[in-house]
Amino acid sequence: MTLKVNEIFFSIQGESVHTGLPCIFVRLTGCNLRCAYCDTTYAYDDGRDLTVSRILAQVAAFACRRVEITGGEPLLQEETPVLARRLLADGYEVLVETNGSLDIDRIDRRCSRIMDVKCPSSGEAHRNHRDNFNRLTRRDQVKLVIGNREDFQFASRVIADLPPLLPRDRILFSAVHGRLPLARLARWMLDAHVDARLQVQLQKIIWPHRDRGV
Repeated sequence: MTLKVNEIFFSIQGESVHTGLPCIFVRLTGCNLRCAYCDTTYAYDDGRDLTVSRILAQVAAFACRRVEITGGEPLLQEETPVLARRLLADGYEVLVETNGSLDIDRIDRRCSRIMDVKCPSSGEAHRNHRDNFNRLTRRDQVKLVIGNREDFQFASRVIADLPPLLPRDRILFSAVHGRLPLARLARWMLDAHVDARLQVQLQKIIWPHRDRGV
């Protein structure tokens, strides 16, 4: 029972409602999308096969009780749900970041599933799996990465379709790094009275010259 793993590291959570908290990251290899702004292209193919038990042992070495399974796209690998369940059974708080193109209910609902909804500038908006909106729980989070005004208008329409049970502070608007100034996105959100959280990629502020292991 193995997964192809790109990297396992201990860092500060840079995104989501857990921003600023210590977190262990298990980055899996492989992605079925090719977003225009992707900052983890190194995870498309590079990785090594590790058993679930070996992954759990590496995670345990960091002495932190919060783990995020990310990618790439973690739901591409058949054993990802097994890893999530094993982490939950061991008492970890488990986050799973997914690009939103696959059925999120493959992942145990006790996890916080951080689901992307792709905006037009990603080039992958046609891959959004809208049935996932009906699978969201109060534990989950929805992330929209915004690169321009068209994306913002798209995102504003999307959040109107999200289930009322999802707390509004778990809807995350994130600017494409280096393309859309945060101040501009903040102004758009305020002017439009968007009830969502402006997300800053904290890891890019703390470690601006590092791509991996953060």
